[in-house]
Amino acid sequence: MGRIGQAVARRAAAFGMQVHYHNRRRLRPEIEESLQATYWESLDQMVARMDVISINCPHTPSTFHLMNARRLKLMKPEAVIVNTSRGEVIDENALTRMLRAGEIAGAGLDVYEHGADINPRLRELKNVVLLPHMGSATVEGRIEMGEKVIINIKTFDDGHRPPDQVVPSML
Repeated sequence: MGRIGQAVARRAAAFGMQVHYHNRRRLRPEIEESLQATYWESLDQMVARMDVISINCPHTPSTFHLMNARRLKLMKPEAVIVNTSRGEVIDENALTRMLRAGEIAGAGLDVYEHGADINPRLRELKNVVLLPHMGSATVEGRIEMGEKVIINIKTFDDGHRPPDQVVPSML
């Protein structure tokens, strides 16, 4: 769980929600404790038991349609899914079908599988909230992004591997 996931966990806790998470690597015990977060090794088992699923991961080949039709069907009918990470992480056609059929209670999206080309069937649904992706549009967010760029440039200039290097397998 990256910094964004941890920020989401803090917001969820502020609303009295229990925080559960799945990640490639488990957090250090002190971070889990500070977030009062419960780790699930199995994403499928976690998804089947949660009331609210918040997606907070990058788009990589391994996360493309991470929430595919099979996994979406594991969700409880009263569950809500929120995606503020990358649109390609959810199979939008499967999500739309399930929302229409009442198999998932609702969705909150600010990213879409085909970028700005929002699925028109999603727009018709009353159990979906659609927003523009603007989570980083804060002074703090933009400053942090700029500082990250400077660190990467300086690290590369010093002859070291930049910490946020884009590799071909991520494209």
